[in-house]
Amino acid sequence: MCDVTPLQHPFLEVMAQAGAHPICALISQCPFNWAPPQTSSDPIYTEHSRSKAHVELLGPGGLVKSNDVRLGLYGMLPNSEYGIRTHPAEEVFIMLAGQACWKRDTAPYALSSPGARSYHPSMMPHATRTGKLAFMSVYVWHGDLSTDNYVYEGLPNE
Repeated sequence: MCDVTPLQHPFLEVMAQAGAHPICALISQCPFNWAPPQTSSDPIYTEHSRSKAHVELLGPGGLVKSNDVRLGLYGMLPNSEYGIRTHPAEEVFIMLAGQACWKRDTAPYALSSPGARSYHPSMMPHATRTGKLAFMSVYVWHGDLSTDNYVYEGLPNE
């Protein structure tokens, strides 16, 4: 028996919009076990993760096991923030649907839409927030996949 958590309506809605990548139609039909990511046990991280949907497809905890790469799907509900974080793995997000603003190191937030990428080298501080739209993306971690040195600092002072 597969424990399946259905994807919430705002994610389905944004993946059905005209600008969304065509793969979103397939993603929205897959019975994934969507849940907030559990990268940290920090109570602030847990609170800020309630607006996130995540499924690891390939990786240590993925549907397909790998110790070399993490690859999955990740999204946030509208009007949400995922604060400053750092981790040893290098990371890239590829936007599939909706809009998100990505903050990289000390640069201001930059708006990303479907097709855009946000690359974060190892240990680069980065953050994400949404406005009126949810977003869905693909993420990839490469290098040190451990979450032992993942640090969540909370929301930026802006």
